[in-house]
Amino acid sequence: MFIPFNEISDQAKVWVYQMNREISAPEMEEMATAIETFCSQWQAHGEPLQTSFDIAYNHFLILAVDENASEASGCSVDGSVRVLKELGDRMEIDFFDRGQAAFLINGKIDLYSISKLKELFNAGTLNASMNTFNNLVTTKADYLQNWSVSVAESWLARYLPKSTLA
Repeated sequence: MFIPFNEISDQAKVWVYQMNREISAPEMEEMATAIETFCSQWQAHGEPLQTSFDIAYNHFLILAVDENASEASGCSVDGSVRVLKELGDRMEIDFFDRGQAAFLINGKIDLYSISKLKELFNAGTLNASMNTFNNLVTTKADYLQNWSVSVAESWLARYLPKSTLA
């Protein structure tokens, strides 16, 4: 059962999927339609799940399940992954590329290869006060409060020059 994102419980479990590129407005509409259709039919062991989603910055898809109503099973989560792989193939989007880190720069998302981060921080292209994203948040409340964080407060701090941390 689909519920608008602003109405689903703050305790709802979330999964954040970072896209490997920005999507256009028509692609966002296509994605929203496909994901809402999936959410409307998403079940665990034959029981409908209370579900929702959000698309943020044209770069992130956030799926949510209110497990206070019914818990998502491993099979139901696998089903969501299958849907995202199919949607990604159709739209030429990779929801599962973990080789890039996203940064919010001037209101826009820029993606950088994780293998280049140390070099980019040393050169000053990126810095500790920039915002990045903690895609490992687990609840809607956590997503709303702790998803966008400064580099210094994130796991990316390990790539900062030592002098920055002193």
